[in-house]
Amino acid sequence: MEAVNIRDELTRGPLLFDGAMGTMLQRRGLQAGALPEVLNITHPDVVREIHREYVEAGADVVTANTFQANELKLHCQWTLEEVVEAGVRLAKESGARFAALDVGPLGQLMEPMGTVSFETACEIFARQMRAGARAGADLILIETLSDPYEAKAAILAAREQTDLPVVCTLTFQEDGRTFVGCDPATACIALGGLGVDALGVNCSLGPKELLPVVETMLRYSRAPVAVQANAGLPEIRGGETVYNVTPGEFARHAATMVEQGVGIVGGCCGTTPEYIRLLRETLGGKTWRAPQPEPVSACCSGTRTVFLSRGVTVIGERLNPTGKKKLKEALRENRMDYLLSEAIDQAEAGAQVLDVNVGLPELDEADVLRRVVKEVQGVVGIPLQIDSADPAAIEAGVRACVGRPIINSVNGKEAVMDAVFPIAKKYGALVIGLTLDESGIPPTAGERFAIARRIVRRAEEYGIPREDLLIDCLVLTASAQQEQVLETLRAIQLVKRELGVLTVLGVSNVSFGLPDRETLNATFLAAAFGAGLDAPILNPLSQKYMEVVGAYRVLAAEDRDAARYIESRVKSETFTPTDAPVQRDLKELIVQGRREECAARVKAMLGDTPALSIIDGCFVPALDAVGARFESGELFLPQLMQSAEAVKSAFAVIREHMDRTGEKTAFKGRVLMATVQGDIHDIGKNIVKMMLENYGYDVLDLGKDVPVAQVVEAIRREDIRLAGLSALMTTTVKSMKDTIAAVREAGLKCSFFVGGAVLNEEYAEFVGADHYARDAMESVEIANRFFDANAKE
Repeated sequence: MEAVNIRDELTRGPLLFDGAMGTMLQRRGLQAGALPEVLNITHPDVVREIHREYVEAGADVVTANTFQANELKLHCQWTLEEVVEAGVRLAKESGARFAALDVGPLGQLMEPMGTVSFETACEIFARQMRAGARAGADLILIETLSDPYEAKAAILAAREQTDLPVVCTLTFQEDGRTFVGCDPATACIALGGLGVDALGVNCSLGPKELLPVVETMLRYSRAPVAVQANAGLPEIRGGETVYNVTPGEFARHAATMVEQGVGIVGGCCGTTPEYIRLLRETLGGKTWRAPQPEPVSACCSGTRTVFLSRGVTVIGERLNPTGKKKLKEALRENRMDYLLSEAIDQAEAGAQVLDVNVGLPELDEADVLRRVVKEVQGVVGIPLQIDSADPAAIEAGVRACVGRPIINSVNGKEAVMDAVFPIAKKYGALVIGLTLDESGIPPTAGERFAIARRIVRRAEEYGIPREDLLIDCLVLTASAQQEQVLETLRAIQLVKRELGVLTVLGVSNVSFGLPDRETLNATFLAAAFGAGLDAPILNPLSQKYMEVVGAYRVLAAEDRDAARYIESRVKSETFTPTDAPVQRDLKELIVQGRREECAARVKAMLGDTPALSIIDGCFVPALDAVGARFESGELFLPQLMQSAEAVKSAFAVIREHMDRTGEKTAFKGRVLMATVQGDIHDIGKNIVKMMLENYGYDVLDLGKDVPVAQVVEAIRREDIRLAGLSALMTTTVKSMKDTIAAVREAGLKCSFFVGGAVLNEEYAEFVGADHYARDAMESVEIANRFFDANAKE
């Protein structure tokens, strides 16, 4: 069928996808750790028959056996293109109405948490997309991703390489967030504007447990919502992996989702044709109506959404070189530490969005903006506003963003709108519209409103809705154009009343050339709030400005019971204003992830402080604090990794110092780490390794897909007493069991802790492990307890 017909089907609902491929292949004897995708060539009849069973069960869409077919995972005698094309061909031969190219995660962390760059990810995904489209896939299913940045790369690759419909589903944990900390609302805000034809959740949990996630997605997703749940959670019964949700239970819960508005349903791990057959029967008598998502104005990072339509939003202005000598010097000298420090300071002072501008004529603005965006979003978890007059730089910055940014800006000039609006549409960004045109900034409120109206209409012609627009009515200086200051306020009132869009304003320009600028700016800010200003661009480090913001939030009933206002006043009573630079101790620098500052501070401390004292007195308490906030849900994986990187940079200074001076410091213990044989995923293992090293442990990393005999030999040779094993797939849990059994049979005294996406306490007991670690911080706690206990023996 033609792709356009599939898009029609996606909006009519419900459309039924198939169930698990891996579960069915395991039933047919797929060996642990074997690449299922290779069977497309070696055993095509087996793969084709599984597809046909799903079609006979009632599936509208079958998913090609191409989930791991990317160049980072697929290592065999056939090319990626051969494997993908064979997989799509088999899916099409099944007789299904539609055949989907299946695209899974890369298996490695993206920058800044990992080493895979955004453009590299795009190139890897693009190769899969081209092969699938060439083979005749009807649509693309991007599934089981946990990082919205990786999902963005995959979606853009699909859009740039094909014209096929795209369905994208993420995987969520029991806490309602993905592995990297993305919540369902943020997933919808971050990815919904990229042009996906459906968005949703797969794998993760059973259908009943996913209901809260699905309800949130139905509330915020502009695209149809897709759900492919697991058949519950895996359990070990008689040495075999089984799932705890029956086909009947699965069908009932999935049907409930359809009644709520889910337009695409299917199954993931543990589901079989029987699950799909019962689901088809259950859906037969159900009525479906398209959901009505809430229209919101929102931007987001990878882990945090800012709803601009729900109250005042403070946009930090300090990452803009205009009038800032130190920032200009830092940009020219490529000193990221200064920019990152400014970003962190603004976020801590209350900025909810950061404006990022690197516009100096002597710089390659697109390249610098791309690098600055990548670095800044690595240390702060708030959304960014990409600020440039150069469309090429805007696209470079927006493309590099994790989440959904704001573009600052477009204006009433036809050429500018034609250049910027397509970028905003492609990347799903919000846009600020400046009320100026080819004639400049008009003097009256009515004329500025006329430009605003033209901007809104042109945006809508490009498919950009009003909730994705903010209008800047442009304040002029009271020193030179005094009579026009109030015209700005009148223009804001007109825009709010007549167009119903959000307003934004750079406040500080009003006081240019006058003394005591803070007082003028603060007074104007209060007046602008009264006129309807939604998002001021200001210096959040100004206590006076933030006091006005806090007071207005009380008066506008945004700060319920004035709780935040009261808390801020108590703090301010104990605060003595000073112009001196803020002096932070090393622990605070680590918690904030300030890599360069950490290294510099450690270098200064080593003159009179022993290295071991720095490690035990600063590194460990800081990481403990970060770990506690991570466990409580205040911080997420990106922030945990940044703090770990800060310690890593500081450790490098200590090691260099010890090599130079001969000073010795004992490691707490030695730990072996390995991803078991047959498993090519090492994201979790690498995170655990970094955290253990930062806590003073010496880690012997054997890598991924490690043969059993290699683990046994390394433990014997290095006299390892504690080892960590990782597995991401249920098919490789047996390899974990075999590895531990082989070490025991060899008579080696070694304790094991295990972890990974499919692991739980029951699996840990099944494989014979001594400890189960659900995350990196628990791995550290296990190591601490183990070596403390052994030291006392």
